[in-house]
Amino acid sequence: MKKMKAIVCTKYGPPEVLQLKEVDKPAPGKKEICIKIRATTVTSSDCLIRKFDMPVWHPMGLMMGFAMGFGKPRNPIFGMVAAGEVESIGSDVQRFRIADQVIAYTVLSPTKTRMGTYAEYICIPEDWIVWPKPINTTYEEAAAIPYPAQLAMYFLKKGDFQSRKNVLIVGASGSIGTTAVQIVRHYGAKVTGVCSTANLELVRSLGADTVIDYTKEDYSKRGEQYDLILDAVPTQVADRKSLKSQAMNSLTTEGKYISIDDGLAKVSSDDLGLLLDLTKSDEFKPVIDRVYPLEQMVEAHRYVEAGHKKGNVVITI
Repeated sequence: MKKMKAIVCTKYGPPEVLQLKEVDKPAPGKKEICIKIRATTVTSSDCLIRKFDMPVWHPMGLMMGFAMGFGKPRNPIFGMVAAGEVESIGSDVQRFRIADQVIAYTVLSPTKTRMGTYAEYICIPEDWIVWPKPINTTYEEAAAIPYPAQLAMYFLKKGDFQSRKNVLIVGASGSIGTTAVQIVRHYGAKVTGVCSTANLELVRSLGADTVIDYTKEDYSKRGEQYDLILDAVPTQVADRKSLKSQAMNSLTTEGKYISIDDGLAKVSSDDLGLLLDLTKSDEFKPVIDRVYPLEQMVEAHRYVEAGHKKGNVVITI
């Protein structure tokens, strides 16, 4: 049996539970492709899964337990995103050929979850969320697209964003926020981004019409009214009750406040396809904060868990 390098997690806990090991390399089934992974990402969701410090009676804890395993991870290799090349294919594969450059998202629903991208290779059904990689992106950039694309699109659509004219995005410099700013701009609404001093220029460069430094100004005191407020502040640093109270003072009569904590996002292959189309036409650019090699996964998790990253944290393999 051939071997590969992977980050293995045999128990929930702090970043140090993640260990670099050699494991068996997977072989594709009849309708699967095997991807040689060049890049993946560490997301806030990855950190929440790795910690799993929610009580099992909590709806989110119960859902996570069924999806990932209660006492320990059912699949010890985490990671939801893969950018790489098709290394081998099953006998019945129709969509892809060996050497195709692809992007894959390994989570379809809480009950259809592969994870497994913290590794050199992964096998995934060809009819899951797998798309050709845009030729104008690096593998690192490609890996930074699927996760925030899925979440930003889901929560923006929940807020009926295409009918809104004046949108405020709190946490505009994170992975979901930087994606949401560009999506809303593309659809023609006025965009206001809220972030810290260090990230003002970044958010402005992504197309925000107005940028507010939350360390110096309370946007709700401006007197501006928004018909959609997306709260994309990372869960681990969010005071959601306070953020919602602040937002309520700045909504129009028909306005809506949406938080990234408002339920589990439903993934959509079409949503990823849309963002990839925007990427190809240079209307969307994934934001990368830091890049770590696979061997520094623990450090990457520590950084993401701190809750202050700009855009995405990418792992190269």
